[in-house]
Amino acid sequence: MLKVRVIPTLLYKNFGLVKGERFNSWRRVGTALQSVNVYSIREVDELVFLDITATEEKRQPDFEIIDDLTDECFMPFTAGGGIRNIEDIHGLLRVGADKVAINSAAVVSPGLIRDAARRFGAQCVIVSIDFKKYRDDGYEVFINSGKTATGLTPLELAKEAEELGAGEILLTSIDRDGTMSGYELDCIRQVSEAISIPVIASGGAGCPQHFYEAITIGKASAVAAASVFHFTELTPLDVKHYLHQHDIPVRLPDTEPK
Repeated sequence: MLKVRVIPTLLYKNFGLVKGERFNSWRRVGTALQSVNVYSIREVDELVFLDITATEEKRQPDFEIIDDLTDECFMPFTAGGGIRNIEDIHGLLRVGADKVAINSAAVVSPGLIRDAARRFGAQCVIVSIDFKKYRDDGYEVFINSGKTATGLTPLELAKEAEELGAGEILLTSIDRDGTMSGYELDCIRQVSEAISIPVIASGGAGCPQHFYEAITIGKASAVAAASVFHFTELTPLDVKHYLHQHDIPVRLPDTEPK
C-alpha cells in the first residue's frame, strides 16, 4: 500500500483564510502566508489552496498571491479557484504551483481536463468534486462554490475525469464541510472503488478516527481537512501518528521513529 497523505486545505476569500460550514458562514482564521509557514515547519505532505469565490466572481486565479505563497512553501502545493482555461493553468504552474484543482470548469468545459493532462501531465491535474446528498443513497455534484446543481453524480464525474486524463480526484462533501462530524464515507467508497486514480477525501474530519475511517472504509488514497487543523489542537503529525499506530503507512519526519 502506498503511503497515505495527510493534506491541510487552505480556503481563501477576500485576502484571507476562512473557515466555513457547509460552504457558508465564512469566518476568518488568519493569513495564508502565516499558515504556509507553519505547515512548512511541520513538514506536511502537501497543501491545497482554494480561492473559494474566484469562479463565482468570474475572477482569474490570483497569480500574485500564489507566487508569494509558493516561495515559502516547501511541499507540493495545489492551487484551485477561478480556473477556466489552459492559460490559467499554465499561469499557476509558472508561478510555482505543483498541481491545479479544476472544479467548475470540469463540468462546464470538461475538455480542459484532457488538454491540461496532455500539455502538463496527469500528475498535476486534480479534478475537485463538491457534492451533496439528496436522498438515502444518492449524491449530486454542485459547482460555483456549491450554489449550482449539475445533475451529475460524483461517480459519473469522477469516471469521466479519469477517462479524460485527470491524475487525482478531490472529493468534498458540502453537507459535512466544516462540521467535524466525519467524512461522507459511502460516497468516498463508491468513487474510490470505481476508479483507479487516487481519491482525496475532504469535508467533515474532526478527529483522528475520521481520517482512519476515510482510508479503511472509504478506501481513500489521501485525506484532506481544514477546520480540524484550525480550530482544535490536532495537527497533521498527530493524525499521522494515529494512522501509523493503526497500521496505515504514512510518511513521518526523519527524526520520528518509524
